[in-house]
Amino acid sequence: MMGPYPRARSLVTGVAGFVGSHLAERLLAEQHYVVGVDNFFSGHRENLDPFLEHPNFAFHERSITESGLLHDLKTRYRDLETCFHLAAIVSVPYSVEHPEATMEVNQQATVNLLHEAAGLGFKAFVFAGSAAEYGDDQRLPLLEEYAADDTHHLSPYGRAKYLASREVAASACGAALRCFNIYGPRQDPGSPYSGVITRFVSLALAGKPLTIFGDGRQIRDFIYVMDVVEAYLHAARLCRAGEGSSKRVYNIGTGQRTSIMELAETVNQLAGNREGVIFGPERPGDIRFSLASTAAFGRATGWEPRVSLREGLRCTCEWARGGGG
Repeated sequence: MMGPYPRARSLVTGVAGFVGSHLAERLLAEQHYVVGVDNFFSGHRENLDPFLEHPNFAFHERSITESGLLHDLKTRYRDLETCFHLAAIVSVPYSVEHPEATMEVNQQATVNLLHEAAGLGFKAFVFAGSAAEYGDDQRLPLLEEYAADDTHHLSPYGRAKYLASREVAASACGAALRCFNIYGPRQDPGSPYSGVITRFVSLALAGKPLTIFGDGRQIRDFIYVMDVVEAYLHAARLCRAGEGSSKRVYNIGTGQRTSIMELAETVNQLAGNREGVIFGPERPGDIRFSLASTAAFGRATGWEPRVSLREGLRCTCEWARGGGG
């Protein structure tokens, strides 16, 4: 049985992002020391507001593509020993339009950081992988071994995440978490590439019909952001203890199927929206069916998701009603 997470100093890349800001806030609430890095390519300064002035937090506006980034930070903060690497190009459509930039940021920069971390004696390097690593594989639920070198990835985003996860999982200090569809407060509703739940909530609260791209029968595995934060903490413990499989790559989801049409109906119900839905064309690079098997991570750590979809949607709606959206 692994002990509590140690109060050592951790680095969170992408700290101004949706998940990164929640992770940093959680670490700080448990009296850990956190160094945050973000270049605000997709993150938002306001996500830092709840903890920017916290005495145990230090922020650096830097890019993960900078050479020697970890060496520089390790010089400043000698007790850095855990890296939560969440910074990335997060948009699938953007990756289709900018494949070279996506590979540079999501794959090459990750591998460079991993090698730096290992050379500097980091005890844990936890990477934000993606369900997109499985491409168009229709074997549901998806098992970790289904993603392979010959997988047909539907976007440069998926390919880059797979190549990076493969390197991280094979390293002595690394763990790659293939997160499925994350949602919750702070997910950007203003971006054209934002998560479907955030878009739906924003439209529903505005009393507008929800736009579904495709026929609405697409299957997704939606997981609440705080369950994902817990998974990151469990993964760091796993790395520090030297436990888990020889290749630490794990799915993070709920294992529950939800169609986009079912999602839209639930959001409209919670928001009191009677405008229904409208349909648009399918978007290039989108995966039709996605569902996680989370058994491997559960066996390795004891983690399991705790927030139901309806409860998570209710919390997300409340956040948006309060001005977050």
